Amino acid sequence: MNPEDIKPTDYLREAVVEDLKNGRFNYVRTRLPPEPNGYLHIGHVKAWMIDYLVAKENNGELVLRFDDTNPAKEETEFVEAIEDDTRWLGIEWVKVTFASDYFDLLYEWAQKLVLMGKAYVDDQTQEEVKANRGTLTTPGKNSPYRDRDVEENMDLLERMKNGEFPDGSCILRAKIDMAHPNINMRDPAMYRIIHQHHHRTGDKWKIYPMYDWSHGQNDSMEGITHSLCSLEYEDHRPLYEWFLDQLGVFKPRQIEFARFNLTYTVMSKRKLRRLVEEKKVNGWDDPRMPTLRGMRRRGYTAEAIREFIRRVGVAKNYSVSDVSLLEACVRDDLNKNSPRRMAVLRPLKVVIDNYPDDLVEEMDAVNNPEDPNAGTRKVPFSKVIYIEQDDFRETPPPKYYRLFPGNEVRLRYAYFIKCTHVVKDDKGEITEVHATYDPATRGGDSPDCRKEKSTIHWVSAAHGKAAEVRMYDRLFTKEDPEEGDEGFLKCLNPNSLQILTGYVEPHLSQPEVGSRYQFERLGYFCVDKDSTPEKPVFNLTVNLKDTWAKLEKKGN
Repeated sequence: MNPEDIKPTDYLREAVVEDLKNGRFNYVRTRLPPEPNGYLHIGHVKAWMIDYLVAKENNGELVLRFDDTNPAKEETEFVEAIEDDTRWLGIEWVKVTFASDYFDLLYEWAQKLVLMGKAYVDDQTQEEVKANRGTLTTPGKNSPYRDRDVEENMDLLERMKNGEFPDGSCILRAKIDMAHPNINMRDPAMYRIIHQHHHRTGDKWKIYPMYDWSHGQNDSMEGITHSLCSLEYEDHRPLYEWFLDQLGVFKPRQIEFARFNLTYTVMSKRKLRRLVEEKKVNGWDDPRMPTLRGMRRRGYTAEAIREFIRRVGVAKNYSVSDVSLLEACVRDDLNKNSPRRMAVLRPLKVVIDNYPDDLVEEMDAVNNPEDPNAGTRKVPFSKVIYIEQDDFRETPPPKYYRLFPGNEVRLRYAYFIKCTHVVKDDKGEITEVHATYDPATRGGDSPDCRKEKSTIHWVSAAHGKAAEVRMYDRLFTKEDPEEGDEGFLKCLNPNSLQILTGYVEPHLSQPEVGSRYQFERLGYFCVDKDSTPEKPVFNLTVNLKDTWAKLEKKGN
């Protein structure tokens, strides 16, 4: 059975089912509420999949609603990118909406609260508002403008909307209780003045709603039944419910879950922006970034990411997921679906002295041993080949079974070869390895049934294509990059990107951008967008094995 077909169960899903059973709601409608001020990252995916799957499992609907309430940070570019990444994940929605679609109605509802004496215009400075808010142990202080009459508040609010006041000069606040034990209930701001062009409404509005004002009301306006959100909004829930109760409108149910955390990763948009702006990485789609753009460019599949989120599950307690589990999911998916190819990343020339100078043979190579229907391909073999530098040692260490003087190895799909001698340059560096081959071992089997302890890959020097290979590793050296006082920028991995020039077999000479392969014995690789017919470029997606686990076991 496909794991994605198994219907999960958890406290959140049980609550939704119970709501349908007891008649609280007779349908399910959830929403994705991204802010169009950046790119999606892996932290968003957990929430995205919860909202999507809960709706899907209950024959419900999903709305993609952009929270475009801050024109200073929002761009159409981010809207398009978020839609594209969400669609790539396999998520479907019934419609796309924007918080700005409801600005008129939201303003009417704000006026209604003012008329009810439940909201007022406050002329205090930001510093005064903050100082008078109180602490977790001390109550706040009432604003001197809290008792303005309704007519004055209505007039001031209209003038705020019309742009008569400068930014920051006043705000609209809900009138609740400045001594409330929940600080979110201490007369929270509803509108602030921003004289800035909006990507959808242009210059119509001079005031923009705060998230805590728009969020719950937009859910109500769209008939959202279940507002599923991360745990930091639990303390905001009483405020959302207070607004809805005062207005007497449709009331969604909010249920919280623990936000997603991942080892060796930072999720804060602010910190990710610093990485980009300070050029610690090469843009938002750098394959080392936890953005979906970066992961897609690195070669991660949507199927692997969905499977990872499924394994992580839903919980209400703080937890940190191991990035090794994500990499394992990617590895498992690529193992099943990636064609095999041969590439040499750190080339060492091998000359087979007894092989005919002008002979070129085509060897049968398996495309994917995990998929019998993938078939085979022809790979050219000739007198001069490249092998990996690590596959040769002039003086081998103990239990080294690869190529060294006097030793014989199997060339993948080709022949047995035995090293005879090496050629060195003036500095004593090995420039060529010389060997002989056994013509009777074509295809990698010996008539006398002798067994070789090592099989190595190769690329024909005459037919291989030079390629740039970008070897990516984890961006941070610490499991928790924010641990201690050093800061996340202090534990950047200096070896998170190494650029190599290697050789790939002819079947990879002009690969399609985005296509994925397993380079035999090396790892899984994806064709980068920088690739050209003259120079293919490959990104390491994930190694064949978890090399970090070995390092951690050794205490490195």
